[in-house]
Amino acid sequence: MAVMQSHNAVGDLEERLAACAAHADEQGNALFFKKRPPTRDECRERVGWDECGRPITRAMRLGQQKHVLALECAREVLDELWPTPYSIEQRYRFYLNAGVVETISPEKEASIIARGCSEEFRGTIKPDLVLHADRNLLRAALTLDFKFPCPDTNTPQWTEYGENSPYAGLKQGSVYEKALGGKALLVSPGTGVNPP
Repeated sequence: MAVMQSHNAVGDLEERLAACAAHADEQGNALFFKKRPPTRDECRERVGWDECGRPITRAMRLGQQKHVLALECAREVLDELWPTPYSIEQRYRFYLNAGVVETISPEKEASIIARGCSEEFRGTIKPDLVLHADRNLLRAALTLDFKFPCPDTNTPQWTEYGENSPYAGLKQGSVYEKALGGKALLVSPGTGVNPP
């Protein structure tokens, strides 16, 4: 990080990731709204149901699609600008009281998803991007999450964990920092890269 900061690479990285968010937002909106942002009512519109019977809103569906676009772009940026390993959408199990974190393999995650509505993800976190300072894939120099507020007049913010979570009352960014170390930052089309 120190070497990168001395060469202003961190500023370049943040700028390029913010551009990824803006591009993903524009492309996602173009698919459904001819490049205009959706209205508050359109964001709330129910567009389906998940496998657990919970409603899926337009905001949720758009957010998923924009994340895919942003992460594709981020991979290209990180391949060019980040000299050490990074993780994209790596799921971790974090034991808050013990301060222990472990990875969950993509195969194990897929197996849990294939079994349907499962409580096995309780106590896990899944940041969008984890930039590692060295080869220790359980430690972060920087953790970033893309946020696509819907409507775009909403302020991007970390999700707060509910009462049934082992992280009840804490926000995502805070849990990421406790689990992985380093700073946790939001990346959003309207505001760029920001601290929690």
